[in-house]
Amino acid sequence: MTVPFADAAARWLALDASTYAGTVAVLRGREVLVEREVAMRGEREERLMPAVVEALGTAGVAPNDLAGLVCGAGPGSFTSLRIAASIAKGIAHATGAPLFAAPSLALAVAAMQPALGAGRYLASIDALRGESYAAVVTLDAGDVVGYDYLGVVAADALDDLSRAHHARRLASGAEGAAPHARAVAAITRLLAESGPVDLDAWEPDYGRKAEAQVKWEAAHGRALPAVGM
Repeated sequence: MTVPFADAAARWLALDASTYAGTVAVLRGREVLVEREVAMRGEREERLMPAVVEALGTAGVAPNDLAGLVCGAGPGSFTSLRIAASIAKGIAHATGAPLFAAPSLALAVAAMQPALGAGRYLASIDALRGESYAAVVTLDAGDVVGYDYLGVVAADALDDLSRAHHARRLASGAEGAAPHARAVAAITRLLAESGPVDLDAWEPDYGRKAEAQVKWEAAHGRALPAVGM
């Protein structure tokens, strides 16, 4: 499937909340018109949806004008990912625009400033408990051309993994690689390969089960039944 970023007039909404920072971007083709960042933790009210509304208004783009949406698919923070996915799916249902899922670790590498050169990079997100979510992301001419998710790994094994995969390890967090919605234009190859999600079935890749789910399954001796978002 062709993802119409090549259409300079196509307007897109992208959002990611795989970490405790939620990001929003409105794009026209590959051009970022507006970008916003909000805290996803420690606030009295949900702030991502207001940021989406404000970003669209600032860009002068109505929801029905959107050619499509892109949502960070994780792995990462369970609650934040669900908030972003629910917003994206709600807008997609209401407008009929296709929704694409973007690997959040690919967004982290593509969002680096200054932009990284061609090569292989090991990106990670803190998974707590002394572990990290990790992936090898390959860049060429500023675009992501390869993505290999490594899963949940010990945080102290990241240097060894970078050597084993011949990938430069990137620092994570505020001083390093952090997912940002503005980077979606650099991952159109991945989006085209995967195609739009099934809105009724898709949910983010949380990377691991939520603690509440683990406790429920331990107490009941069976898997928690799946429910739609």
